[in-house]
Amino acid sequence: MDYTFHWRPVWKRLPELIEAGLLTMEVAVLAMLLGIVLGMMLAFIRMSGRRELTWFATTWIETARNTPALLQLFFFGFGLGAFGVHLSPYVIVLCALSFNNAGYLAETFRGGFQAVPDTQVRAARSLGMTWGQTYSRIIIPQVLKIVYHPMTNQMVWSVLMSSLGMLVGFRELSGETQFAASQTFRVFEFFAITAVIYYVIVKLILGGSFLIHWKFFRKGEG
Repeated sequence: MDYTFHWRPVWKRLPELIEAGLLTMEVAVLAMLLGIVLGMMLAFIRMSGRRELTWFATTWIETARNTPALLQLFFFGFGLGAFGVHLSPYVIVLCALSFNNAGYLAETFRGGFQAVPDTQVRAARSLGMTWGQTYSRIIIPQVLKIVYHPMTNQMVWSVLMSSLGMLVGFRELSGETQFAASQTFRVFEFFAITAVIYYVIVKLILGGSFLIHWKFFRKGEG
């Protein structure tokens, strides 16, 4: 093996990689929050049974879940550009991640709602609670507890999928790594360190998820 490792260029660029890692976290968290809101709306629409609305939610969900994430990214990056809508790389990645997250989370939420007995809705309504109070105080908290772990997995997926942003010029962690590697020709070294950074980010997410679960959802288990 004639390859000689040179780590000094990587250490010099490490602050930039860490900053790019924070940008990765930022866009992934924002996309997850938007995905939760949109996914909840899609789940309600699909469960409403109103045909004129259900087709919209079904089309969104089926497209997000059954087409490559890269294709969805290219749609927001280049597809909209064909119609004169030009977005920044940051917005492209945010839209693509949010669209994808919403599609997956919609089905996750729908499964959570179906796991809560209908008798709880009827009981709350018989006590004089409005539909809004019933869902916000009784149903949705139970749904969030049921789907919490799948939501955590989706957050991890959101972070890892953000790496596709480098293909539309987004300088998140993978994009910054590719840029630095192209300047120094130390491809293996840069991507090895980047893999470690991704690993740390995911472990931080899982650790934070465990703490949140312990704080808010531990009661009543076991």
